Amino acid sequence: MKATWKAHDDNKSLDAEEKKHLPDSVYAFPDKRKEPLTNASHVRNAIARFDQVKDVSDHEREQAFANIKAAAKHYDVEMTETSWHDLGKKPHTHNAAHK
Repeated sequence: MKATWKAHDDNKSLDAEEKKHLPDSVYAFPDKRKEPLTNASHVRNAIARFDQVKDVSDHEREQAFANIKAAAKHYDVEMTETSWHDLGKKPHTHNAAHK
């Protein structure tokens, strides 16, 4: 799947008001505006919390994974996962989305 993510190089913490004005293209889940990917820290958080995102379809997860991969490459965040199915399989990660 092709990524829809586009860089938004703010590299600062965003408050709720600033997040409202971000384009959908900076989110891992653009249709739901979940998991903004505006810096390396956000990318690492999106990877760590991927399996905790609720109310999204498998297709949306596939799109989000492509977006996270694109953002990780842009922000030099190392990813070893090759599929969205690989995220959340580490013992320390609780998969709340699949209860």
